[in-house]
Amino acid sequence: MTKFQSALLACTLLAAAGSARADVVRHPIPNSTFPIAQAVAVSGDVTTFYVSGQVPPVVDKAAAPESRQAYGDVTTQTVGVLTRIKDILATHGLGMGDVVKMQVYLVTDPQNGNSMDFKGFMAGYTQFFGGSQPNLPARSVFGVSALANPGYLVEIEVIAVKKKD
Repeated sequence: MTKFQSALLACTLLAAAGSARADVVRHPIPNSTFPIAQAVAVSGDVTTFYVSGQVPPVVDKAAAPESRQAYGDVTTQTVGVLTRIKDILATHGLGMGDVVKMQVYLVTDPQNGNSMDFKGFMAGYTQFFGGSQPNLPARSVFGVSALANPGYLVEIEVIAVKKKD
């Protein structure tokens, strides 16, 4: 179990014990403007939401459903996935500012030295984090060889917290 997982478990146990309030403290990366938090601490009376990995919606219905053209480039897919996550969170009374942890899976391109399009991902990501919505999550980005559909280039899962009513 990582330190983050241990801290998250401790926070969940604290919430179950009936603490009086919820606190989310976001610790920035020292001397950096990069739009993620170095760490996020959650304590108090909170409910934790684990959102399963989300994949991009179809943007070109005329394209084959297993093609990259059906889902767009990395930026388009990132925006589509984060929009889905935003909608899921909204159904539970949360917003993107309630996200405390994010794991991102980007398909690598063997024709480009097995690199991932991190720049394209960041172009989509910063439409949701670091601008008008300043609550930054702790985040990891992984390069993977493939996702469930050959057209998918991006999959994202998140953990969000909200104060109990």
